[in-house]
Amino acid sequence: MPNSLAGGQVPNPTLDAIDLVDRSLRNAGTLPSIPGLEEEGTDPWTFSQLKNTDQLKEVGMASRLRQVVSSFLKACGLLGSLYFFICSLDTLSSAFQLLGSKMAGDIFKDNVVLSNPVAGLVIGVLVTVLVQSSSTSSSIVVSMVASKLLTVQVSVPVIMGVNVGTSITSTLVSMAQSGDRDAFQRAFSGSAVHGIFNWLTVLVLLPLESATAALERLSELVLGTASLQPGGQAPDILKALTQPFTHFIIQLDSSVITGSVTSNTTNGSLIKHWCGFRGETPQGSSEECGLFSSCTERNSSASAEEDRLPCHHLFVGSDLTDLAVGFILLAGSLLVLCVCLVLVIKLLNLVLQGRIAQAVKTVINADFPFPFGWLGGYLAILVGAGLTFLLQSSSVFTAAIVPLMGVGVIDLERAYPLFLGSNIGTTTTALLAALASPADMLLFAVQVALIHFFFNLAGILLWYLVPVLRLPIPLAKSFGDLTAQYRWVAIVYLLFTFLLLPLAAFGLSLAGVSVLAAVGGPLVGMVLLLILINVLQRHRPSWLPHCLRSWAWLPLWLHSLEPWDHLVTGCCPCRACSNAHMTSKVAHCYENPQVIASQQL
Repeated sequence: MPNSLAGGQVPNPTLDAIDLVDRSLRNAGTLPSIPGLEEEGTDPWTFSQLKNTDQLKEVGMASRLRQVVSSFLKACGLLGSLYFFICSLDTLSSAFQLLGSKMAGDIFKDNVVLSNPVAGLVIGVLVTVLVQSSSTSSSIVVSMVASKLLTVQVSVPVIMGVNVGTSITSTLVSMAQSGDRDAFQRAFSGSAVHGIFNWLTVLVLLPLESATAALERLSELVLGTASLQPGGQAPDILKALTQPFTHFIIQLDSSVITGSVTSNTTNGSLIKHWCGFRGETPQGSSEECGLFSSCTERNSSASAEEDRLPCHHLFVGSDLTDLAVGFILLAGSLLVLCVCLVLVIKLLNLVLQGRIAQAVKTVINADFPFPFGWLGGYLAILVGAGLTFLLQSSSVFTAAIVPLMGVGVIDLERAYPLFLGSNIGTTTTALLAALASPADMLLFAVQVALIHFFFNLAGILLWYLVPVLRLPIPLAKSFGDLTAQYRWVAIVYLLFTFLLLPLAAFGLSLAGVSVLAAVGGPLVGMVLLLILINVLQRHRPSWLPHCLRSWAWLPLWLHSLEPWDHLVTGCCPCRACSNAHMTSKVAHCYENPQVIASQQL
């Protein structure tokens, strides 16, 4: 027989068998370097899944009609999933505000701790993580500055922390794509590049601001040359689309958070029960009282309680506490968020195929012809700023970019300027909102918004203007490669960056500036030294002493994540989820190709 194994010869693995092993490896989250698998398209940054799959063949009218109907249904499903995805983000923010608003207010009340720049930065990060809304955090800062509870100088580090904390949303969204190794590698790199940019900007500007107050002086200079008049208003496109659904679920009174900090209100419920008074216009009854104004004067002037109009949402008249409602909304919004995100990714993979995928990818990642190729990135910054300005939410914009990176439509080099533009767009929205504040708070509100704008603008000048200084891109790629190999590192990054490290710095700040400097200074110096040694080991090993040219003399657990990976994956009830188990299994298959043939059958 021609297919028999004559002479005991072992045939080479077939392509189908290689595909079988490759799929198993990708599902397991690891892909060892095995000869024969390094084929074109295995690099996750090449986006090989966007290959042209269109078939050039004649089809009948019925087939064309089915294709049109199918495409229409896919587009409707994609838009519907995206709509509920955005609504779930809004509800998730409301849930975090219910769970953490009182704690956030208590944190902001300690002015002694806020006087420490590092503590102010950490508090800005923690509060933004707690309430999942940079707008709420910045409005608290503005209200405290306007009420003279904080000086502008003290508020600058807090604003920097708010800018860092807002990147947690895109990181959470990227975790939903951890099922596919390559998609997770791209999506997590996209979310990481945003956080890395914010942290690098803070590391440079926080010491500079503490020493020279450069941002504060620049904002004063701009305010001195401008004639401000109240009345600016940001567009409300996204809220007009999502508010009918989100307000049916829950409505919150954000003035309770700022009022609890400024001691203007009692510790009442954050859930809104009354939404206006009889005789008001529909706009006045449906809209909230504003970012810097209060409803208490109108409430006190009401002739009777029956003049008030009740709100219409699911928790009106409920006896549940804010904490209980927060947990209910948190569970429900996370479930809807994950389901919608999975549907968005699946539908994007179905819609973005063949010529459509190539056209979309080419348009989004296109550069201008030589010698104007550098203009493409700056145009992306303007696009990101404009879309964020129209959506009035940087979290929604960045959370929408991450799935597109996962499916391979947007590459990291183009997503980076889009994220930078989003940082600028959210500050212009805050600037217009500040212009709508009352006259006695106008200067303080505008100055804080200007500081936020100049902070992000300085970050762009530092980490984007000169191509060789675009360090967040290679750092994010390296981090994405690491998290794709060891997926638990993503969870460690999330907890360490947005929770453990800020809490540790906050605890040291409570002990005093001297304790923070004595403990934090040597740790930061050691980290910088280790980074320098690692860079020299890769590029200039001859500059180092012989003992520092490698870390092989250290125990394995001190210079490799492999022992930690065995420890983490060993807790999994199914040993198949272990990277080492899958690697040994695949090596056994390639040593014994009969195993592959039997699996193929």
